[in-house]
Amino acid sequence: MSGSSVGERKRALRAAALTQRSSLARAHCFSLGAVIQARALEFIPYLTARAVILYSPIQSEVPTEEIRDDALASGKSVFYPKLSAANSVAVAEIHSAADLGSGRFGISEPTGSIHPLNRELEEMVVFVPGLIFDCHGNRLGRGIGWYDRLLKQLSKGTVFVALGYDFQMVDEVPTDTWDEKVHYVITEKRVIDCGTSQSIAVS
Repeated sequence: MSGSSVGERKRALRAAALTQRSSLARAHCFSLGAVIQARALEFIPYLTARAVILYSPIQSEVPTEEIRDDALASGKSVFYPKLSAANSVAVAEIHSAADLGSGRFGISEPTGSIHPLNRELEEMVVFVPGLIFDCHGNRLGRGIGWYDRLLKQLSKGTVFVALGYDFQMVDEVPTDTWDEKVHYVITEKRVIDCGTSQSIAVS
């Protein structure tokens, strides 16, 4: 498949997903988001992780505040992406919600200095947002490529977990060579191991 056709399919899927997600009532998003975060808090890789990278949700994305508060309370190191002036992506650590402020493009990010992505951050789980996912770990993100660039910088032992609503799952996400896969997808209905494409239904 040519690069142009992949791009066209991505644009169409992104537009449809944004429309569907934006149609959710705020209360419904909050309810589903609470269930998804509860699943994440029971997820073994998260429970055993020493550090997590979280995202600041925008446009009805699955919230992450409960994961943030639990990680801080349990003594995990908590990081968020931070854009540099040159649009490169790094992370910065927070110690409370007060360490987050308005960043570029209106997305909350840490107010502190960036942290090097080194071995200190091993045994880590990275929670990533997205618009569309499939069971093979492919994801369609916000369209700027921040998370693909961030994930490429992390060690191979890092676990990538996408948080999404179950209606965001599709049979196949069109991909480019630079797209990074996730290892798991957690929705309100299931936990998907993308290495085996198996879903574990949750009640």
